[in-house]
Amino acid sequence: MAVIEVTNLHKRYGETVAVDDVSFAVEEGEIFGILGPNGAGKTTTVECVAGLRAPDRGTVTVLGRDPQRDAAELRQRVGVQLQESRLPDKLKVAEAMDLYSSFYRRPADWNTLLESLGVADKRGTQFRKLSGGQKQRLSIALALVGSPAVAVLDELTTGLDPQARRDTWDLIEQVRDSGITIVLVTHFMDEAERLCDRIALVDSGRVAALDTPAGLVARAAEEQRVRFRPSVSLDDGLLADLPEVTRVERAGRQVVVTGTGNLLHAITSVLARNHIIAEELRVEQTSLDDAFVALTGRRFDDEEGK
Repeated sequence: MAVIEVTNLHKRYGETVAVDDVSFAVEEGEIFGILGPNGAGKTTTVECVAGLRAPDRGTVTVLGRDPQRDAAELRQRVGVQLQESRLPDKLKVAEAMDLYSSFYRRPADWNTLLESLGVADKRGTQFRKLSGGQKQRLSIALALVGSPAVAVLDELTTGLDPQARRDTWDLIEQVRDSGITIVLVTHFMDEAERLCDRIALVDSGRVAALDTPAGLVARAAEEQRVRFRPSVSLDDGLLADLPEVTRVERAGRQVVVTGTGNLLHAITSVLARNHIIAEELRVEQTSLDDAFVALTGRRFDDEEGK
């Protein structure tokens, strides 16, 4: 059952179109990812879903209600963690949790919530003294303290170190397993691939594709990538002229060859004929980044901010 339905959502700021006829549905109990480069319109989209911005046109329903008309009711059932949210520096964790829980008719036991998120020992700590990972855990706790049916988490792991990111991923999965539907906004490919049941790939304010991570990757799977370090100087033209090869790039001392068909055999054959050894040879799996290139025609980090 769809708990969120977005149809032809459009939002502009002056001459800039931030969201251009975006449509998608979020099923109950899933982690639904909205993935795209910075400036692609992801945050504006979820702000419309959360009722924080009014769309210029199109429709949005959350739990069968209109986020603008039924804002008061949906605030009781939708938890939101925004990209730029922060608390007063001197506010203590327990004070923040007590304050936020007072906003809801049926709040969760926030002491238990802090325990489950691993920050119970920080109850008396001021916000400014929390680490980045602890602040994110507190953000999750604040989004969940109202016992929501839906949680919207926007760029949750930006700025965290690798271990804190992975710890946060584990927490998100725990939240989903508790029965809460999650909308996860991210520009991290590995995060989306690890966590999301389905992904809306957003490019320049539009949904370029909507599928499971494996489904998106399958769209680009006809291309392969072989990476190696040649034992002697190599003329890229030897490989670029092969019918199986679509692109030859350099990454430091390594050669990265993209192509189709029996690419590996074609490469190793021409290297052998020219007495060149392919050192550190590896065949790389197709990734979400490859899917983005295949679906949009440009690299993920080429998008200009809007």
